[in-house]
This record gives sequence, structure tokens and C-alpha cells, in this order.
Amino acid sequence: MHLQFLGATGTVTGSKYLVTTGRARILVDCGLFQGFKQLRLRNWSDLPVAPSSIDAVVLTHAHLDHSGYIPLLVKNGFRGKIYCSEATYDLCRILLPDSGHLMEEEAGYANRHAYSRHSPALPLYTEEDAEESLEYFAPVKFGKRFAVAGHLHAELARAGHILGASMVTLDDGKTTLAFSGDLGRMNDPILAPPSQIERADYLVLESTYGNRKHDPADPMDLLGKTIQETVARGGLVIVPSFAVGRAQTLLFYMDRLKQSGAISSVLPVYLNSPMAADVTALYRAYRKDHKLDDAQCRAMCNAAKFVNTVEESKALNMKHMPMVIIAASGMATGGRVLHHLKAFASDPRNTILFSGFQAGGTRGAAMLGGIDAIKIHGEYVPLRAQVVQIENLSAHADADEILQWVSRFRQPPKRTFITHGEPEAADALRRRIEESLKWPCSVPEYLESVELG
Repeated sequence: MHLQFLGATGTVTGSKYLVTTGRARILVDCGLFQGFKQLRLRNWSDLPVAPSSIDAVVLTHAHLDHSGYIPLLVKNGFRGKIYCSEATYDLCRILLPDSGHLMEEEAGYANRHAYSRHSPALPLYTEEDAEESLEYFAPVKFGKRFAVAGHLHAELARAGHILGASMVTLDDGKTTLAFSGDLGRMNDPILAPPSQIERADYLVLESTYGNRKHDPADPMDLLGKTIQETVARGGLVIVPSFAVGRAQTLLFYMDRLKQSGAISSVLPVYLNSPMAADVTALYRAYRKDHKLDDAQCRAMCNAAKFVNTVEESKALNMKHMPMVIIAASGMATGGRVLHHLKAFASDPRNTILFSGFQAGGTRGAAMLGGIDAIKIHGEYVPLRAQVVQIENLSAHADADEILQWVSRFRQPPKRTFITHGEPEAADALRRRIEESLKWPCSVPEYLESVELG
């Protein structure tokens, strides 16, 4: 078995792992690079392997940094099956066409306003490309071993993190290779903790929060306090949010904050993401994948006014009044939240609230870093609003939780590869596992190849 790292090295994006045996070639995850320009340019470069030569793809979950390259893979010749959990498939049916649509919109906006260096600006792929790629999906059940390609078999286990998120274990009859995917929290308010893998010959382990521990304070209290303080000075709160997972957690907390009286029951809350609205509805279809009962699902779905049309979205920018706007995307890299930032970031009464990890090179990371102006659609917008972050709203396990999960292996893997983390986080987790568990670990480089077995 041969493993090559085509992404998620030195960064939390672009997750792609090429696994090759004598009879099969598959990808585990097929994600987009995000953040720094030099990373995003990789999306436009050819893969080191021809897409037509790949037999299958196995997805850990639906977030675009793990699934968003699939339409381009199919467009460029891939014709195999794409295996994932049932909920991941339904999420990809929402996320991938929306991703293509946004890319077309952004290219069109750049062409109309002539701020792109390319003439014409083109989307990486289109909504139609994304729709066509969905034909190759083959959803599978958790805990059921299935044939992937050649003599490679796989099994999915729940990883927490978001609806449908999976850990993947591959085996060729001789060697087992496990991928943690993105590990969820041990005490998430909505999702169950990650399942436990007891043994694997080799492990690929995420390290998003590999050098940090989440604040033990209740994130709902921190959220309520931030909203109260902003409303008291006559401002509004903009929450850039991932449409899958984070938006639903925020809605869950908004309902509880209003029910408890921590924030006003009449404070307007808007979910400005048709995609997030569709995702929220899926929680009713996948009751076994989370902790909420029917009443809690209904309350979460009713916690905000859903904004569907472009006209409704534009109208929000005219409302300079206390309210909460939850809008995609989570790192302020695109989507409707950019138009809200253009409208409201210059007002010091307002708050921009980030509710999770911000990858290097993203607007979110730059704003938290203290910049005084944001570049949006080729123009600089003064940043005078308060910028805050509540990291413990994250759906990623922190360093202690990751160590807790790996320490339950019955025997150590022959080698653990630390990926999906910024360099400092990945190396900190490597050192911690090596020192506390005495496991052999390494932090692979981009395009590095290793022989397993």
C-alpha cells in the first residue's frame, strides 16, 4: 500500500490522500484549497495523477475543504464511484451545486466590475458540473465493510464534527490504514462523540487544534454576552458561519438564549444562507445522527428568519438596527456575508463574530489579526466594527480531546501521520503524541509519498 499526501499538509484545507496498491488507486477526500493565494492556485493546477486513472473516492464528510474538488475531478475525467455516508451524500447534494453557483456568481461579478486580473474571469467549475458529479455518489451505511476497488475494502465510523462525518478505515487484506477525518467534540451539544477505532497499522490524524485547548466556559454564555453588549450600544452582530454544522449549532443556541431570557425574545435573527436552511432541514431526516429530539429540531429550525432571495439579502443591508445575521461563509472567503461586511464593517457599534477556526490567508484570519481595512470585491472597506472570536464553538476536537481519542487504541499504529493543521499545530500534536504515548509520528510534506507495510 502506497500513500501520497495531495493536500491538508501545512494547512487545514485541500484534504486529498492518494492510496495506491497493485490493483487499485483511490482518493480519500477530494477537497478545495482555501486561504493563502498560493494554496488557492493549487485548485487550478493539474493533479499529480490523472483523474481518469483513479478508481474510486471515499469521503470523510461534506465540508468543501474535503469534498469541494469533486466536480472538477469528474469534469477532468474521473468516472469511478464516490463512497460516503448517507448524510454526507445528502449534504453534498446541497453544498456542491451551491459551490459551483457561487463560483459562477463571483466570476460574473468580477467581470461586471472589472476587478479581476483575468479577462474574462472564469469559475473553477459550474453549478452544472457539480450536478453532474452527483451521479457518481454511492452512499453506504456506517459500520458496514464494503469493497472500494480491486482488493481494497473500507468501513466508515461516526466522527462527530458535522452530520454524516466519518472516519475511514481501509484494508487490503494485509495492511489497515485509518483516517480520522475531522474529529468532533467529546461533549458537543448536538452530535455524539467520535466513535473509537481500536487498532490500525497506520493512522492519518487531523490536527486543526493540535496546539490548543478550547475555553472551558460555556460557549452559549459567551455568545449571549457578545450579543447583549452589541445590542446595548445600538449595533448588530454579523456571524460568518459554515452552512453545515456551525449554523445549526448557532441556531440551537439562539433558541436557548431567547428561551432563557439571556437575549431579547424579539431580537431579529436572520439566517442568510439558503444552503444552511436546507441543511438544517436534514437534521429531521437524520435523527439517529444527532442528540436532538423532534421538539428541539423544530425549535432550531424556527430560531431564525430564513433569508432566501438576493433581494431579501440586500434589504438587510439597509437595516442599521440591532439584529443578528448568520451568513456563509465561515472564514469570510465568499458568499453573502461579504456584502454584509461591506455594509456594516465600518460602524464601530457593530460586532463581527467568528465562531470557529480561521485558516491562514483568509479574511477571517486577517480581521482577527488586527487589520484596519478588508479587501472585498477589489475594494478596501474600513474595519471599525469590533471583531471577536468564540473558539469553543468549534466542531473540532481540541488537543486534549484528540489525545484522549488516540490513547484508547489497543495497540499503537506503526506510524501516525499528522495532517490537516497549520504547521505549529501539527508539530505540537506530533511532539505531544510522541512524548506521552511513545508513538512514532511524522508531519508529512505536500506531495510526500510513503510506502506502508
